[in-house]
Amino acid sequence: MKRTMIGSLAAASLALGLATGAMAQQKNITIGVSIPAATHGWTAGVIYHAERTKALLEKAYPGLKVLVKTSPTGAAQANALEDLTQQKIDALVVLPFNSDELTGPVAQVKKQGTFVTVVDRGLKDPAIQDVYVAGNNPEFGRVSGQYFKDTLKTGDVVVLRGIPTVIDSERVDNFEAAIKGSGINVIDKQFANWSRDDAFKVMQDFLAKHKKIDAVWASDDDMAIGVLEAIKQAKRDDIKLVVGGAGMKDMVKRVIDGDKMVPVNVLYPPAMIATAIQVTVAHFYGGAPVRGTYLISSPLITQANAKEYYYPDSPF
Repeated sequence: MKRTMIGSLAAASLALGLATGAMAQQKNITIGVSIPAATHGWTAGVIYHAERTKALLEKAYPGLKVLVKTSPTGAAQANALEDLTQQKIDALVVLPFNSDELTGPVAQVKKQGTFVTVVDRGLKDPAIQDVYVAGNNPEFGRVSGQYFKDTLKTGDVVVLRGIPTVIDSERVDNFEAAIKGSGINVIDKQFANWSRDDAFKVMQDFLAKHKKIDAVWASDDDMAIGVLEAIKQAKRDDIKLVVGGAGMKDMVKRVIDGDKMVPVNVLYPPAMIATAIQVTVAHFYGGAPVRGTYLISSPLITQANAKEYYYPDSPF
């Protein structure tokens, strides 16, 4: 894990908090956790890890209450934040449905003196947050782009974007920077909302528009599944490879099995929500304030190391 700003302070606070569970029962803290509903596999994994972490921490800290709320849309999440604040939360851990729609509502929560930890999809105003926990999105894009540059070397590629968020821009900007100067050309890119169904439709459009596509950067495993199905139904054999990302167990298994269309993956673990909740708890129980940024690295998953990232019992 890469850490900036909080570094050893957060780690020490967290370790101290976990080591003094007996003392925790003297302190009553309520933490609200607001996350998107399971609209695709990655967010299903987020919910799994949030609920699991809630159970573990509430057991360790009898005075701790963790309220997990899921929302299917940005508007619904804004309403959920209002509901959480009415329950007098001491801290909010929020994975915004999108950056634009949630920046204002989270700012209103912050104005009430609530400690705010933002996860993954950054807000338009980072000054709102006390802690930020995310995968390393610039690295995610760079690692993907470098793989295309090293492996494909030349060719025409299409790119599927997620939804308009800070992290999507970081991924795409760094992917394009990594392939700059190579013989790789991005001939099309569209948003597919990190959805396999939307990605299927977008890929169908790409296939209809472009008679030759050498590779696809899907930038997400759910979208990669939709892409692969569209290619299969179209019976196109010009596409050499599809690269997604996140570490979905089904995609990692393809890498392990040597699937030529899915030779690699890039890690972006939904378990980062667990880190966010733990760090937030450490702020209250660790004996020292926690501030700053946690960035979780995004290594390239290859056939040589894929077994290290394969969790068959995981929901994602």
